[in-house]
Amino acid sequence: MAIATNTRTTYGAIGIREDLSNIIYNISPMETPFLSGAGKGSCDNTLFEWQTDSLAAAATNQKLEGDNNMDALAVAEPIRLTNYAQISYKAVQTSGTADAVDFAGRKSSQAYQLAKRAKEIKRDMELMLLSNGVKGAGAAATARKTAGVMSWLGTISAATSNIVLGSASPVVGVVNNGSSSPVVGPDGTTVASFGTSAVLTMAMINLAMERCFDNGGEPTQILAPADLKAKISALGGSVVADIQSNASGAKPTTAINAIDVLVTDFGTLRIVPSRHMIADMLLFVDYDFWSVDYLRPFQTETLAKTGDSVKQLIIAEYGLRAKNGLASAAVVGVKDA
Repeated sequence: MAIATNTRTTYGAIGIREDLSNIIYNISPMETPFLSGAGKGSCDNTLFEWQTDSLAAAATNQKLEGDNNMDALAVAEPIRLTNYAQISYKAVQTSGTADAVDFAGRKSSQAYQLAKRAKEIKRDMELMLLSNGVKGAGAAATARKTAGVMSWLGTISAATSNIVLGSASPVVGVVNNGSSSPVVGPDGTTVASFGTSAVLTMAMINLAMERCFDNGGEPTQILAPADLKAKISALGGSVVADIQSNASGAKPTTAINAIDVLVTDFGTLRIVPSRHMIADMLLFVDYDFWSVDYLRPFQTETLAKTGDSVKQLIIAEYGLRAKNGLASAAVVGVKDA
């Protein structure tokens, strides 16, 4: 095979137009299930506070006819809880020339970068909210920190805790309220210890749901890392559904081997894979008892112009409000195999 003499090819040609797609393909995931599912509130200070309470345990409460001994019961005061609003921001600075140049895939380099940074901050918030970290007041050289979900579920200390420890028998797996008294509940100052990982079982999932039921919570969602999402599907066994071919045989047979909705004795759960979930852990969420409170909601601020460039800031100041952490639960220290 040979090319005829003086045949012109593209290899040395000058002036060929560049074929650059006008679309920018970004594979980075943007899902933020907890941030999207939790309520949205507001706060008026960097330290915001709220109160929680609970009813006395149910009793048979039989009284004597004509009883004149009607002393008032001891009053259990509501519990006062606090968290801090933390600042998250990202800055974008673009020269006047760079913003004027005709880039492929975007009309304005500055606007494109701002939109990209806003998505990144949402992912940062998701990671922070799902963290096993405590609140911090901050100082001149230390940033304030909002307490993540796990510090509102608490440490493992009580047989009625809503943290189920994988390395313990599910019968004695403990749910924690962060103190010696289940009534007091967690306060955002203690992280959970996961212990040695054990293989996830359906008994652990049922125990976590039972604890929430006992506390009055009704979780509707499990947030799971990818490996544990697959493990939950495996716990349900291999469920294969055949879609029968029509007369022409045009429809293929589909095998379904995944559990996306789990019905337990204590409620129905949607199983949602989360890229920002703590490893070796499942989070059972009752979103009615969680909100992200904003001191400053998402906003764009244009900073002082000091030269031939534009500098802008995407910023949010927010904190997690655990209206009652005992309504949710976690199974920790677990693995898929």
